[in-house]
Amino acid sequence: MGYSLYKNNKKQAIDGKTSARYTGIIGDFPDGFRQKERISMLDVLIIGAGVSGCAAARELSRCKADILVLDKEEDVCCGTSKANSAIVHAGYDATHGSLMAKLNVEGSRRMPALAKELDFAYDQCGSLVVCLSEDDRPALQKLYENGVANGVEGLRIVERDELVTMEPNIADTAVAALWAPTGGIVCPFGLTYALAENAAKNGVRFRFDTKVTGLHPLPGGGWQVDTDRGSCQARCIVNAAGVYADTLHNLADAAHPMKITARRGDYFLLDHTAGQHVRHTVFQLPGKYGKGVLVTPTVHGNLLVGPTAIDVDDKEATATTAAGLDEVRTKSGLAVKDIPLRQTITSFAGLRAHEARHDFFIGEIAPGFVDCAAIESPGLSSAPAIGAMVAGIVRDSLQLKENPAFDPTRKGI
Repeated sequence: MGYSLYKNNKKQAIDGKTSARYTGIIGDFPDGFRQKERISMLDVLIIGAGVSGCAAARELSRCKADILVLDKEEDVCCGTSKANSAIVHAGYDATHGSLMAKLNVEGSRRMPALAKELDFAYDQCGSLVVCLSEDDRPALQKLYENGVANGVEGLRIVERDELVTMEPNIADTAVAALWAPTGGIVCPFGLTYALAENAAKNGVRFRFDTKVTGLHPLPGGGWQVDTDRGSCQARCIVNAAGVYADTLHNLADAAHPMKITARRGDYFLLDHTAGQHVRHTVFQLPGKYGKGVLVTPTVHGNLLVGPTAIDVDDKEATATTAAGLDEVRTKSGLAVKDIPLRQTITSFAGLRAHEARHDFFIGEIAPGFVDCAAIESPGLSSAPAIGAMVAGIVRDSLQLKENPAFDPTRKGI
């Protein structure tokens, strides 16, 4: 679909008119949630239409429930989910025993079947973590052992001769690499759209251009949610608000505050002519050269290089910086040589929802309020498992029944 057609369809949908792309996704109720004939009390209100919120919506549509997804932006996938590395991580990096490790491995395992079910682009191309110094071999071995403990399948360490065969443009200083055949790449837009469209097909409604301004528990159970376009009530709230999830968390549970830092990452996207410069996702093992950046093909045939990791105060600061892009230029050549950066067609930056404890926070923190917070990398990889976990918590909390009409399939546009 061309960009102009996509934009036109999106605007029509938001205006409440007929849209080929969004038919059935936008709720048909008028502005302001105080229309009693349309909404009394929702079963579930999901705040945030990124990949985690849409995954939760799709999984919850397996149940009989009145579900609404709310987002302050004009579409799904307008926050963290739209600007990232598009990597399906195998799961060797996350700390063993953490929720992040568990959901990363489970999400990665679910992704191939989900891609077929929902018809979105996915390629299990595998990933390599390149060791650039013999001094760093112990760290490579430790990463391998962590991955094995996490349950990642097929991991092994490849030596330089095999590594050069796998990646002819690997740096001359590379001595070995961790090979993870279950690593993959995906289109973050395609994945999020697929989850949202299938959720809508199964009865979930979506509401855009609506910002939450406040919330408070109701005396008889459930929550009152105030927005800049009116108010609504819900038996259960799912907080999937990305970099703003801490704001909602703190409204619901001020006694246990959360602070999310926006961590910006800058990227270069190269033309299709550079798309085969590497065949797999190539990471750099953190070592004496510091933490590097990745080089990866994309499912659309481009080459992606980045990101940086720069903490920023402004949670809307998605502009690239000269310093950030210079860092990508410098570090990308450490593991992969002769990257044709002159074939760059655009640069961009995205924000990750970083929390100091570096783990996902998913759970019912107050009656009827479920956090899906601090979902930074590998959040995209973990999304299928995150959606299932969140849905399970809500289903049990509300004692929801199965939706016998649920259809798990979706045909891509």
